[in-house]
Amino acid sequence: MIRTARSANPMTATIARKQSDLPGAVTTVIDQDACIGCGMCVRVCPSKTLTMVDGKAAVTGETSLQCGHCEAICPVGAVRVGALDRELESFAAFQAERQWLKPGTGGPEEAKRLVRLMASRRSCRNYTDEPVSRETLDDLIKIAVTAPSGTNSQRWTFTVLPTRDAVFKLGDRLAQFFAKLNAMAEKPWMRAGLKLVGQGELDEYYHSYYHAVEGALEEWNEQGVDRLFHGAPAAILVGVSPGASCPQEDCLLATQNMILGAHALGLGTCLIGYAVAAMKEDPGIARDLGLPKGEVVHAVVAVGHPDEKYRTVSGRRTPLVRMVE
Repeated sequence: MIRTARSANPMTATIARKQSDLPGAVTTVIDQDACIGCGMCVRVCPSKTLTMVDGKAAVTGETSLQCGHCEAICPVGAVRVGALDRELESFAAFQAERQWLKPGTGGPEEAKRLVRLMASRRSCRNYTDEPVSRETLDDLIKIAVTAPSGTNSQRWTFTVLPTRDAVFKLGDRLAQFFAKLNAMAEKPWMRAGLKLVGQGELDEYYHSYYHAVEGALEEWNEQGVDRLFHGAPAAILVGVSPGASCPQEDCLLATQNMILGAHALGLGTCLIGYAVAAMKEDPGIARDLGLPKGEVVHAVVAVGHPDEKYRTVSGRRTPLVRMVE
């Protein structure tokens, strides 16, 4: 069994505990002595947990999104949301500022730096042998959970493979899955039969992916070449526990934050879609990783120090854009 960082790493253990918080529980506390009665926390509360009572804000609702809007907007620090994990605000690689960054504060220069960061990020498929520290992996998760989530559910899970050995074990398990899939796909009668009953996925796989996967399996088995994780020394699986209103969107938003944060920290990343597809079809892979039933992985990210250096931004293809008035 592949040991996940959740069972061995204090940071990910903290996140695991956070996932078990009762959804909708009210953990907001208001210091009545400090409250000045401005009502701003009541105004921004999306779940109507707070109301004004006798000129001051009070907790009167029975449910809460635990979003922290009330805490963030209070001008005197009178509001506290107990469900929020303060450890997520501490990073090993840098000191984060808790000061609110007002939209537009940095002007065009701030936007320019942000766009440059995003445009410079590229999928990395060449890594050095240097391991990624546990502290850095923790930082990436903390960066990831700054993302928005549907109804503020924050039901993310992060399964960390912190060593090349752990990544190799998962890669070998995935290779077994694709070997079986290719064995089925190479049978014309099976593809034709499934297609006749409206299940043409295997035939589509054969024409689109079979030959590339077959070559990758040969290199893996005969030469030990890793064309799936590209030799990355670490990987992070981004999943979601039951109860999220937009599970896939939540995971992908957190993943985008993670890979941008990794780029800013000098790391390379690559989304491994083949791994996600395999886990969707074979629940045994998740069980081997120790994931509980009901938890679904929507993104797998290879992480490491890049062994490649790009010189310029190459741009993107023209998107299809509609303006509907």
